[in-house]
Parts: sequence; structure tokens; C-alpha cells
Amino acid sequence: MNEKLTVQDIQGLKGKRKITMLTAYDYPMAHAIEGAGIDMILVGDSVANVVLGLESTKDVTMDQMVYHACAVRRGAPHTFLIGDMPFEAYQKDARKSAENAARFIHEAGCDAVKLEWFDRALEATELVVQSGIPVMGHVGLTPQTADQLGGFKVQGKDASAARALIRQAGDFEKAGCFAVLLECVPDRVARLVTETLSVPTIGIGAGPYCDGQVLVTHDMLGLFERYKPRFVKAYAQMGRDMVKAFETFKAEVQEGKFPADEHIFKIKDEEFKNIRRAEGEGAI
Repeated sequence: MNEKLTVQDIQGLKGKRKITMLTAYDYPMAHAIEGAGIDMILVGDSVANVVLGLESTKDVTMDQMVYHACAVRRGAPHTFLIGDMPFEAYQKDARKSAENAARFIHEAGCDAVKLEWFDRALEATELVVQSGIPVMGHVGLTPQTADQLGGFKVQGKDASAARALIRQAGDFEKAGCFAVLLECVPDRVARLVTETLSVPTIGIGAGPYCDGQVLVTHDMLGLFERYKPRFVKAYAQMGRDMVKAFETFKAEVQEGKFPADEHIFKIKDEEFKNIRRAEGEGAI
């Protein structure tokens, strides 16, 4: 097992090799991701959609995020782990950002947290960084404030919006972020950001020029089919495979094929006779 990467290790990968990150929300998924040697795991607030069935990431609570982060850490003890700060943890009151970020570190064993851009993002970031907790910034499409961005759309498509996005990413770096996530950004704009920043950029729907890539694991495994963003590549169709497995189980139970002999525990004939004898004598 490789040693867990540090913030310095991750920053040192910029310009050397691409960085990989996936989301996880439970023990078995985290265990598999660590087994594959992925660099970082994000306990994303996307758990609201793909696991809890909620409509918005704004609906997931800090307690729920810490709960899932604890499970992920148990499954991936040797992987750099990032807790995604939910809306209530810092956007309702930026002054509480450091206090809530500390819960990810002390209760769940995370190595860092992620903050989305909003009007007080720099204040929140600085408070968390000053408390000694590494922060990954998030610009572009920020789901927690998507309603203010015109919905779930590509960001930075015109010159003015692109310049604002580049400034936001730069401000996150100046505030102390060790990396910046770019979501739903035109590829050449993402390239400009990546070339401008001295810290790594992680892209999701931001083209090939970022320093690394992240996907929501349930999307790339075909486990979440309510909607599929254009930028997602499905590396498997586990949702369909699960349905087939459930259908086969149902059929085999109804047809008497399961459980088969190899799934059954046996009792010796003599012991069973003793049970029946005791039953006949009224001892049972």
C-alpha cells in the first residue's frame, strides 16, 4: 500500500503527471477506490443526489456529511480525503466555516475540505486556512448557488465571465487554497486558469488541460440515471447489472432454484431424530 499523499505531494504533481480524484460516500466504494490507487477521494455533497435522493446539494446537512466521511475514511485509510463543505456549513454564516471544517478533520479524519465560490468565499476560506486546515477551492458551475448562475450551465463562455472566473480562481489561490476545482468551464478557459495558477487545477467538465480530473463515481459507474451530464463518461453500467441480478434472484426464489444445496446448512440425521423425538414427547 502506498503512503497517503500530502498537500505538498499533490502540489508537486502539477506539471509532472495528471492527478486523479473520485467521489465516495461509503466504506465499500472507498475501499475499491483506494485499491485502484486513485490519488484523492472527495466526500462530495453530491451524496444528496446520488445516495440520499434529494433534489439539491443544498439539502444535505453537516451531520450527514460527517457521517459519510467517517465511513469513507474507514474504507480508505491511506488516501488523501477531502470533505465537501455543505451549504449550511459556511454559506449561511461564513464565520462558522472554520468550526465546521474542523469537524471533517477531527471527527472523520479528513485531510482537507472543499469550498465553493460564493459572495463571502474568500472570508470563509481565509478563516479555514488560518485554522490550519487545507482548502480546495471550487469555481465555475457551483451547484450550491446554481440558481444564481442561471441553472446548471457551462460558466465562463464569454470574455467577461471568463475573466471573472479566472479572477476567482486566482483569489482562491491567494487566500491559501492548495488546489482549485473547475466545473463546467470551456476547455481553453480552464487551460488559462491552469497556466495562471501555481497550484493544481482539478477539472470536471473542464476539458483535458487541467492538472487532474474528478468524476462523481455513481455517474461513471452507471449507478445514477436520473440525469447524466455531458462531461460524464460511463466506464461501467452497474445500475443495469444490478437490476439484472435482482431479477435473477426473484426468478430463482420463485422457481425454487435458490437457495441451492451449496447454500444450505445441514444437521446430522441422528440429531434431527432427537429433535423430533423430543417434540413427540412434548419437550419442545
